[in-house]
Amino acid sequence: MKVVGSVIARIGSKRLTYKNLLPYKGEPLVLRAVRKLIDCPAVHEVVLSTDSELIARTCMEEEVQVLWRPDNLAGDQVASVPVFQHIVENHQCDLHVNYNCNFPECDESVISKAIDLAAETGEALSDPYAVWAQTCECLANYGNPFDITAKTFKARGVHPLDVHTMEDLLQVHRENQPEINRPF
Repeated sequence: MKVVGSVIARIGSKRLTYKNLLPYKGEPLVLRAVRKLIDCPAVHEVVLSTDSELIARTCMEEEVQVLWRPDNLAGDQVASVPVFQHIVENHQCDLHVNYNCNFPECDESVISKAIDLAAETGEALSDPYAVWAQTCECLANYGNPFDITAKTFKARGVHPLDVHTMEDLLQVHRENQPEINRPF
């Protein structure tokens, strides 16, 4: 079974400008996510879906395939499922797994569990929503992309905060790094 892992990262975050490029533990969120997928033995190929040359260049030293997202898939209101469909149309596989870089703390076991569960049920989504996997058959026959059909599973090993603001990012840092002495 061939598994394609993906990270989807647009440049135009409205709530936190350039969010995907902000550092977490010394590396950009998008690069951290790409590396997590590369390091997962169950993933055979990693695809970065983006509309940004800067995001692509941030990850180009890694073993990642860049898939340029067309304008119709790059807007704020686009659901993830059509983006996943675009990925599997361009990168043949049996199963697709997406790692959401808004969750910078995620154990590899969560990625593996999503893959295993999706292979059994067609689609799996971790809770918190860091990892989402589907068979290609599931993606090809998906109905309303906002009506998620995934089998959800409780994911230990994922920090529960979905990073959308600077305060969110700082909170994840604070909870996963040593204290720092501030002179003020």
